[in-house]
Amino acid sequence: MKRFAVGVVLGFVLSCGLSLAAQSLDHNGMFWKGLGDAAKQGYVDGYSDAMNVSVGKLDNLMVAADLFRWKGAKKIIRQLSRELAISDQRPEDVVKRLNELYSDRKYSELDLGSALQLLTMRSAPTPETQAVPGPSNPPAH
Repeated sequence: MKRFAVGVVLGFVLSCGLSLAAQSLDHNGMFWKGLGDAAKQGYVDGYSDAMNVSVGKLDNLMVAADLFRWKGAKKIIRQLSRELAISDQRPEDVVKRLNELYSDRKYSELDLGSALQLLTMRSAPTPETQAVPGPSNPPAH
C-alpha cells in the first residue's frame, strides 16, 4: 500500500512539474506581435475558414428554432452569424486592423478570437447607418 501511495504522490508531483514547465501559448497581442506577416495572414485565413464552418452550423440551430417555435431566434442567429463571419473583409485589412488594435497597450491581453469578433462588430453596419440617406442611399419618396 505504501508503494502505491508513493507512486501516486510521485506521479502527481511530476505531472505538476511538467505542466508548470510547459510553454503557455496565449493567443493574445503579445503572440500576434511575435508572428511574421505570412503567419498573421495564415492565422486570419484559418480563423475565417473555421468561422465559416461555424456559421454553416447555425443552419441546424435555425431548424431547431423553427421546430420548437423559439421566438426571436432568427434575429439572434442572424446577429451571431454576422459577428462570427469575417469573410466579407479582406484578410490584408483584417491583419492591418489587428496590428492597429494591438498597438494600443490596453488591448494587448485581449484574446485573438475576441479581437477578431470585436473588429467584425466594429465594421458591421448598424441599422442606423444603413438607413441614413446619402449619395449611395437616397431617401425614398
